[in-house]
Amino acid sequence: MKNAAFITAAVCLVATSALAAASTPRIEAGWVRATPPGAPAGAAYLTLTNPGKTPDRLLGGSAPGVKRVEVHEMSMTGGVMRMRPLTEGLAIPAGGTVVLKPGGYHIMLIGLDSPLKAGDTLRLTLRFEKAGPVEAVLPIKTPPAAGAH
Repeated sequence: MKNAAFITAAVCLVATSALAAASTPRIEAGWVRATPPGAPAGAAYLTLTNPGKTPDRLLGGSAPGVKRVEVHEMSMTGGVMRMRPLTEGLAIPAGGTVVLKPGGYHIMLIGLDSPLKAGDTLRLTLRFEKAGPVEAVLPIKTPPAAGAH
């Protein structure tokens, strides 16, 4: 009887772990923009894929040496570029992908303890409404100049 209970518990644990892994958002093609000395904030960009069967929401996150990690959106209104935090988070549809890139959705790294230097990496933990925390290590890069190929 004890063996049957143990086997049942083990099967449930494996099934739960497999289900959680199947619905954990994937973080791909991520990078962080290098900052000049004294810059109070930086930005991270990446592609999020939700392999789960239910929608999720990116709420924010944390990173060492960063006071706040927020999800922001840039948009053009009447010829003026505007940036605003997404206080309700960013929806990631079930089975869908959302790209965070310069000029659109992005992660703001607010209150930097030190500059983000090209060639280094940043350990970023993103917090999702359903999936919880998901960690990624992103390279810090200097983007090409505007118009460069």
